[in-house]
Amino acid sequence: MPCQSNEELESILLEAKQYTREGKVADYIPALSKANPDDLSVAIYHPDGTCYSAGCIQEKITLQSISKVITLALALMESGEEYVFSKVGYEPTGDPFNSIVKLEMSNPSKPLNPMINAGALAVTHMIKGNSVEERFRKIIDFVKRLSGNEEISYSAEVAKSEFETSHLNRALCFFMKQHGIINEDVEELLDLYTKQCSIEVNCLDLARIGIVFALNGKEPITNKQLMPAHVARICKTFMVTCGMYNASGEFAVRVGIPAKSGVAGGILGAVPNRFGIGISGPALDDKGNSVAGLKLLEILASKYELSMF
Repeated sequence: MPCQSNEELESILLEAKQYTREGKVADYIPALSKANPDDLSVAIYHPDGTCYSAGCIQEKITLQSISKVITLALALMESGEEYVFSKVGYEPTGDPFNSIVKLEMSNPSKPLNPMINAGALAVTHMIKGNSVEERFRKIIDFVKRLSGNEEISYSAEVAKSEFETSHLNRALCFFMKQHGIINEDVEELLDLYTKQCSIEVNCLDLARIGIVFALNGKEPITNKQLMPAHVARICKTFMVTCGMYNASGEFAVRVGIPAKSGVAGGILGAVPNRFGIGISGPALDDKGNSVAGLKLLEILASKYELSMF
């Protein structure tokens, strides 16, 4: 049973925190470059509602690619597995998350999986509603339910910064529009997608979302089923195979739990049937993962035998 006290978790965090100096914050999105690279926080949420935490736990970060798991769950709940995977594939890729290469090589040009940018854009395109505002409200309300936090909002500054610099994502969208994967206005889709990525959470929120996935879609306190078990299972499978960008294979060996990272430095972890983990550490490695966050998970996995393999 891991971490029986905040003090125990604090000592593990301090061991991992020295690795922050090996990374750097994401500067290709101007608003993210303002983050403090020395920040690191972690929370572990148990099924009985016990939560242990350490570090600057109230520090907010934006979801970024962690939102891909949440919109995938929502799309599966709204449209079903058959439809979702008629537009997006199941297979992992060794390419960077924003690569266009595989789109050109695959047939009929559908993205390989929902965790790369092209696949995530195709999934966000599936979220139903009559306007960007209505669809975004649906996404953020789902995040509020998963996290149990009604105060969750988004950063308009980060959304604007991402929208104005999303040239490669625009290219991905136009390519997919040409091949019939998406059929809406590209600017509206990017408006929704950048807002989705800019939803703000802290590590406590991430841990709380993680426990829902870990418990196969069930909220631990109310016992309410927030998503069907098969949806949670599909999402966790993608987290294992594709969740840590093109470092997912190494992560599976070293840590071995379903996890999803984002370039703001967040990591969402779901240890099946045991607990949820939330980490925030903005200093990234060259793959786009929190460098100290990865080390922290390695230490936790080794010390408490977390690997599912």
